[in-house]
Amino acid sequence: MPTLGYFLSSEEHGPRELVNYAGMAEEAGFADVFISDHYHPWLDSQGHSPFVWGVIGGIAAKTRMRVTTGVTCPTMRIHPAVVAHAAATASLMLEGRFRLGVGSGEALNEHILGDRWPPAPLRLEMLDEAVAVMRRMWDGGSVTHYGRFYTVENARIYSLPASPPPVLVSGFGPRAVELAARVGEGYVTTSPDSESLTRYRSEGGSGPGVAAVKVCWGEDRKACTRLARERWRTSNVPGELNQELPSPRHFEQASAHVTEEMVAEGIPCGPDPELHARAINRYFDAGFEEVHISQIGEDQAGFLRFFVEELKPRLAA
Repeated sequence: MPTLGYFLSSEEHGPRELVNYAGMAEEAGFADVFISDHYHPWLDSQGHSPFVWGVIGGIAAKTRMRVTTGVTCPTMRIHPAVVAHAAATASLMLEGRFRLGVGSGEALNEHILGDRWPPAPLRLEMLDEAVAVMRRMWDGGSVTHYGRFYTVENARIYSLPASPPPVLVSGFGPRAVELAARVGEGYVTTSPDSESLTRYRSEGGSGPGVAAVKVCWGEDRKACTRLARERWRTSNVPGELNQELPSPRHFEQASAHVTEEMVAEGIPCGPDPELHARAINRYFDAGFEEVHISQIGEDQAGFLRFFVEELKPRLAA
């Protein structure tokens, strides 16, 4: 059955706010939350980027929600053996209600230690090996691994959940989708792309198709459109630039000519529940089983009231 989740934007909110918003979302009826994992925001105007693993601990203490990282890159900035450790602890804190969303990352976050930013095919090979390393760590016992990209020596995770956390894989091209089908237990994307979801299924992927969608609810449509452009005009940055640009400053430059009208074409803005419902239902119509809604800006409480009273009855889930 299609399900709805809530998306927490680490780029827009501080750690305490994220924990509080998770609690508010649970009170509004959401049982699932996605949370982004970044070192930098996309733009300075977004203003935040707390360490996601600390925030997950706070959510675990405050709610009974299922939590998924959307998504973690376990290849460069953080070694996969360390991500495996963090994910195991998160799963224990959440009593099994944790899923590790992974992807091949962006230079924006992963270049910060001075490592070379590899081309996309190599990044996918790194992700493939990283997932294999993490699964070995979750099996228990001492692990030694000498791979093409990663070395692990005599490492053991002692605090392990009864079952390893499911791994959901993000993908935006054919090779990434094929990898998701082969090594993941779910497929993650940000667009209502039925073709990619069909490819995931045809390659043997049996997990859920999971998507995230941005909205900007508010009583003043013009103010919402202005806010959506200020915070998320990077949604209109084309092609591979999202993976290749190394800093928020470069994203400022790449999105400088994106207008409010251009942003509003992809992000529903304003008070009309039908407009928001159409945008969200496109994902269910494309075949996705889970859709996680991200409200842009600080008025999360207002959006959650709107969701319960006007939006939820219009959605397919």
